[in-house]
Amino acid sequence: MKKILIVEGNTAEENGSFTEAGIKTHTESLKESLEYLDKELILEVINPSSDKNIQVFIDKLNSYDGLIWGGSSLNIYNDTPEIRRQIEFMKKCQNKVKNILGICWGMQVAVTAAGGQVKKANTSHVGIAKEIKINEYGLKHPLYKDKEKRFNSPAFNYDEVVKIPENGICLASNKINKVQSLYFQINKTRVWGLQYHPEITYEKMISLINFRRKRLIEYRKVFKNENDLENHISFIEKEIQVTVKEKKMLELKNWLKELN
Repeated sequence: MKKILIVEGNTAEENGSFTEAGIKTHTESLKESLEYLDKELILEVINPSSDKNIQVFIDKLNSYDGLIWGGSSLNIYNDTPEIRRQIEFMKKCQNKVKNILGICWGMQVAVTAAGGQVKKANTSHVGIAKEIKINEYGLKHPLYKDKEKRFNSPAFNYDEVVKIPENGICLASNKINKVQSLYFQINKTRVWGLQYHPEITYEKMISLINFRRKRLIEYRKVFKNENDLENHISFIEKEIQVTVKEKKMLELKNWLKELN
């Protein structure tokens, strides 16, 4: 049986607001998707932002077959204690865990810890990333085995990778983010990174949009008004009708296979 460590990217306070609103946390979504793909996985969870017993996990990092670092509402370029703790923990993971999958925030933490760079993007993904195109390197990489060359995916991000760590390669892009996925190796650790969310459903993305409705219109100014936002939700609802769950989660499935 494979033993996986899931790293929670959000603070306990943010997760509390999700739970209060009836929305699954990113870790809950990850666990649900992983258990769907392999019911025999041994899954453990840590939150490096707040967990007091972090040293216990550090001491046994090399016992895990792989580590998955999920999403967050944080911005990596903000210098807060929670973010610094996550970056420091990632550096330890990149020295002891053989296989890391960073999703959205997780990819950004992995890139930053390895000497790359993340900045605020000019445009954001809200609920969906359209027309992600796998490049020539991605087509040869096991991450995208059996994946369609162009695809849409659940996504929610305001930041993007602008500098990949040394010896790393971009595997896929779209019009909004040049780096939608990447691969690099640091020490003996293989890092796969995704900017989008194959583990999260579009239904949850719609819940997040509604949860952040006021912020998206008034603060982020992603939408002009309520009608604009509702039209966007309608587009995502149409995407639900044509989405095949197994195809959406192929990246997760392929990463798990590489742990053998």
